[in-house]
Amino acid sequence: MQLDLNLLTALDALLEEGSVAGAAARLHVTAPAMSRSLGRIRRATGDQILVRTGRTMTPTPYAITVREQVHELLHQVRGVLAPSRELDPATLERTFTLRWHDSLVAVSGPALLAAVRGQAPGVRLRFVAESSVDTPELRRGEVDLEANANRPSAPDIRAEKVGETRLVAVVRQGHPLTRARTVTTERYAAAEHVTVSRRGNLSNAVDDALARLGLTRRVVAAAPTEAAALEFARGSDLLISVPEITTRTAAAGLGLVVLPLPLELPSAPVYLSWHQRYDTDHAHTWLRALARTALATCGARTDCLGSEADCDPDVERKAARPHAIGWRLNRW
Repeated sequence: MQLDLNLLTALDALLEEGSVAGAAARLHVTAPAMSRSLGRIRRATGDQILVRTGRTMTPTPYAITVREQVHELLHQVRGVLAPSRELDPATLERTFTLRWHDSLVAVSGPALLAAVRGQAPGVRLRFVAESSVDTPELRRGEVDLEANANRPSAPDIRAEKVGETRLVAVVRQGHPLTRARTVTTERYAAAEHVTVSRRGNLSNAVDDALARLGLTRRVVAAAPTEAAALEFARGSDLLISVPEITTRTAAAGLGLVVLPLPLELPSAPVYLSWHQRYDTDHAHTWLRALARTALATCGARTDCLGSEADCDPDVERKAARPHAIGWRLNRW
């Protein structure tokens, strides 16, 4: 049987008003039109719904039984078809899954979690590790929000630039480079290096930039995370090249020294990415705003911050910038 949801509205009005004329006035339709709706409701339910008692109409036992249920169903239908534009984080109960670069989790995750807990104690955050291969979790709805250096090219994935960072060199205190007056490209290339790559790659855009200068470096190891690479540098003369904003605090805590990179390389962007299904999801919009603030506050340069109005899902990843680095090194 094909159902007409308009009959639910009519039934609710008839049960509330107790008369055809009252229900018609409430819904701004004519009395004959409401009478026809009552006839259709009677045929659909097999019940009279309202019966005449003298000059008034009396609801049947069935109508009395379903009155509250009909009202609640109509409320739910209206909520689905015309969702509220208001969000009360204090009453929000939801779990969000975030796939962020591990360094961004370490640097900005605590600030985001504190902001979420302060506004929405019923919300939980699941930070999951990035994969060594490209995965479609955003499209499948398994991940709510990504944060890394890659701008997705898929047209149904939104990407918002929230900042950018430059690459720096990190070494232990007392490393030979810390005693040099200037860290030249030759001295930089002569050091032994550790790359950061989830895929275990021993070369990246740094090697391309050095090659253009006729230089090569010796990479002795690849670490899957920046935290692991920092530990390598902490106890040896190994050098790692990592994004400044994700390393500054960790390097200081480990007693490491941050040096400028003697190479002309473009800054790497920081993107928040999500599927377009969440464009009008108020809870997701609220989370994106908090994430944007957390990432900006914890190091992304404020003069590079974009807004959600900058989001352009139709712009594909720029192939003309193959040497943009930062966490992009960790994606190769």
